[in-house]
Parts: sequence; C-alpha cells; structure tokens
Amino acid sequence: MAEFLKGLILSVLSEKCYNEYFIKNNFLDEPCFKATLSKGLGFGLIAGSMLVKVPQILKIVGNKSAEGINIYGVYLELFAITANFAYSYIMKFPFSAWGDGTFLAIQTSIIASLVLHYGGSSGKAAAFLATYVGIVAAVVSGHVPKDVLWNMQALNVPIIVIAKSIQVITNYKNGSTGQLSAVTCLLLFGGSIARIFTSIQETGDFIIILTYCVSTIANGALVLQLFWYWNVPKANKNINKKKKKRI
Repeated sequence: MAEFLKGLILSVLSEKCYNEYFIKNNFLDEPCFKATLSKGLGFGLIAGSMLVKVPQILKIVGNKSAEGINIYGVYLELFAITANFAYSYIMKFPFSAWGDGTFLAIQTSIIASLVLHYGGSSGKAAAFLATYVGIVAAVVSGHVPKDVLWNMQALNVPIIVIAKSIQVITNYKNGSTGQLSAVTCLLLFGGSIARIFTSIQETGDFIIILTYCVSTIANGALVLQLFWYWNVPKANKNINKKKKKRI
C-alpha cells in the first residue's frame, strides 16, 4: 500500500520534491512548491477541460441553432488547439502541460460539426469529423517532421488572433454574443491564464508560452464582450416599456 501511495504521489511530484517533502520534511522549498503547483494546476485544467465546452455544446443543441457562431473562427481555433497538443506530444512534454488540448479538440470539433449541421449541411458535418480524425492520426503518428509541427505551433499566434477577432467582429455586428456560452468563455479565459504559468514551469518553450499569452488576451476580449452585451436585451425592453408608457 505504501509503495502504491508513493507511486501515486510521484505521478505529481518529482523524486527530488518527494524527498524534500516526505524525507527531509522541508515544505518551504520554493522550486518544489512551484513545480507542485504547476502539476496540480495542469491536472486540474485537464479535468476541467473534459467539460469546459459542454455548456456551449448543450446551448447549441438545446436551441437547435448555432446562430452567432462563426464557423471559420471555430476552424481556426481547432487548428490552434490541434497544433498545440500535437507539437507537445511529439516533443514529449509532460501530459499535465498539454493534456487539456486533447479534450478541447474533441469538443471544438463537435461544435464545428454542430454549426455545419444546424447550418443545413449534415453531410458536410459528417465529412468534416471523418477528415479531422484522419488528420489528427497522421499528425501524431510521428511521420510529420518536428520542424513542420514547430511551424504549425508558431502559426498559432496569428491564428488565435484571427480566430478570436472573427468572433469578436461577428458579435459586434450582431450587437450580441448569440449562442456563445458565458461559462465556456470564462473557463477558457481562466484556463489560458493558468497555462502561461504551467508552460513556463513544465516546458520552458517560448513559442508555447507566447501562444498562451496571446490566447489569454484574445479570450479576455470575448469575456469583455459577454459583459458588455449582457444587459443589451434588458435595456431594449426597458426602452420599449418607456415608449409604451408615453403612448
């Protein structure tokens, strides 16, 4: 039992930190604190990522509409997520540093297929899913050169900006955030902030750190829009009520 518990703890802590905490009883070691916090955040983000876009999916299915969600923005976001976890997987970074990307990719691909489906193209939705699965299998197979994967990861910076900008502009033109889920947007914003810290601690990879910094700013823009347009319908109702009273 003791060996099992040690193995479980070592899945989160390094051997050095295990010795610092449980052999030397040194709980004030700063490097180990940062490493442990990073691991904890990483696994927490992975657990949260399993459901982070479920509110968005349920909102689309429940309303039988993907109104206000720009499919090109979703495509670009999916590319960014896929490039990130594929690059991290091939580079053998710790799973805690990128594992959430796999679940985000699954959920984002479902959202893309739902947008196509409710847009009147069920055939395109099925073809898209089949094509995406094939592309992912090829990318993580190890046959794609690392240089290509690095370039894909580097492209994430402008792609994230473009993808989120498309959605921000769509929201601005519509004067609302449509079927965007507030819960999903807030979780993605918080997750991208946490990923800056975990990426610094566990990968030290400049391009990944930069990607999450840009992602945080882009997700923050959508969160600001959510709050900005939150009371727009209510405001319109109040204006209508005032007009009726004057009449």
